[in-house]
Amino acid sequence: MGNEVLYEVSGQVAVITINRPEKRNALNAATRQGLWDAWRRFEADANARVAILTGAGEKAFCAGIDLSEFSETGMGAPPPDFLPDLGRNITISKPTIAAVRGVAYAAGWRLAQMCDLCVAGEPARFAIPEALVGRGAAWAAPLVHMIPPRVMLELLLTAQPITAQRAWEIGFVNRVVPDSEVLSAARAMAEAIVAGAPLFGAAAKRMMNAAFGVPAEEGLRAAEAIFEPVYNSADAREGPRAFHEKRKPTWLGR
Repeated sequence: MGNEVLYEVSGQVAVITINRPEKRNALNAATRQGLWDAWRRFEADANARVAILTGAGEKAFCAGIDLSEFSETGMGAPPPDFLPDLGRNITISKPTIAAVRGVAYAAGWRLAQMCDLCVAGEPARFAIPEALVGRGAAWAAPLVHMIPPRVMLELLLTAQPITAQRAWEIGFVNRVVPDSEVLSAARAMAEAIVAGAPLFGAAAKRMMNAAFGVPAEEGLRAAEAIFEPVYNSADAREGPRAFHEKRKPTWLGR
């Protein structure tokens, strides 16, 4: 992994940092490869239970694709493996959090969108600006399941950014905090997740995907199948035992 993307683990929390602040963390070829490497490393890292994705500097989480590189290569529609898209072209079974400072535009919004949770600084801005450069925005399609359709269509057609507060109001952002507290707030959220059983976290992600957009009974049946091994796990016995003994549980992940 090069310097364009940094990977650090503290305790059981991995922090993946897009590290091109001089280019507003725009995604060139090296950065995209660095993200592939970082996500694969996180999924394989047994010691890391939650990942935080963020950008270096204060101005940008990620300003999108490096358009200078695009103009040189003349690329049309991006290939399926152009960028790691969690849950679509790469499987990440553990919880992920986007920690957004500054702008999250175009592919930068896509990166925040693909994470499970999102913490944003008060000055953060989100936008789908592709209309202004004539490129497509197929990546934005999953937003129709996250935000109101008319809000989404306004974002697509006007290309105007919205504030972190507005992103929270429409349900995209989980928490808005002072800019200097974004990473610490994301870490606190990650530590709260780590306190729970790891099998539960992975099952909760699978249940959300399986139950979304299907009839309630179908979603319930899927959830029962997903959680059955959790109910029958060693951790499911350890949790009540630790509660009874008034101590913190020792999770085994099995």
